[in-house]
Amino acid sequence: MLRTDKVFAGSVPENYNRYMVPLIFAPYAADLARRAASFTPRAVLETATGTGIVTRALAPKLTPDASYVATDLNPPMLDYAASQQPPDNRIKWQQANALELPFADATFDLVCCQFGVMFFPDRVAAYREAKRVLKSGGHFIFNVWDRIEENVFAHEVTNALAEVFPNDPPRFLARTPHGYHDTALIRHELETAGFSHVTIETKAEQSRAPSARLVAIAYCQGTPLRNEIEARDAGKLEAATDHAASAIATRHGSGAVAAKIQAHVIVAMG
Repeated sequence: MLRTDKVFAGSVPENYNRYMVPLIFAPYAADLARRAASFTPRAVLETATGTGIVTRALAPKLTPDASYVATDLNPPMLDYAASQQPPDNRIKWQQANALELPFADATFDLVCCQFGVMFFPDRVAAYREAKRVLKSGGHFIFNVWDRIEENVFAHEVTNALAEVFPNDPPRFLARTPHGYHDTALIRHELETAGFSHVTIETKAEQSRAPSARLVAIAYCQGTPLRNEIEARDAGKLEAATDHAASAIATRHGSGAVAAKIQAHVIVAMG
């Protein structure tokens, strides 16, 4: 993972929430919230909160006396998440590094993380921190994307950008969001961190958008892929987005588009 893979700044948070969330994150947020709520946690910690899609899905399912700490390493993402959340005095927003959580041992009943662990530079350390702050018998629930070939639009955008930049293809999507899909490795790293009773379910969904153009904008301008495009040629952002849109339209049509997305959902007991 490159340093720029973790940079969600400028217009990226707004574009991420406007385009990426409905395109690929919403169905998995609803799934994660449902699973998390089934454990009836009283104290919840969310890491890598992003723009708050899981927070908005999970908070209404918790009891009135529950507490919810939503954290992220990136202040722009966390600020945007807080701005989108209805008033709720149970929720505390706090910048925090998942590898060095500023919380006491055995504080939370549940730790959740939606599509964030792929960005952690030391996942075992992050898992150990999650286990440390969990109460005995607490649950750590998170999801990760499956390999990029199982996520059609991401794969097509990556291939299209390789045509725009053949000498140095932007590989952010394959490298980081879709770079941690080996379930045996995930299980091993969780067990190394001390978790037991690890279950992993592979879950397919449909990614839908009103047009191929919106898919291209989502990936090219609503993720750190934008940083990679502009690093190669700042003047080619729109042209690269157009080329990705054209590639998707060629395969899926000029109207509303849909394609497979797939992820692994992991539940581990502390």
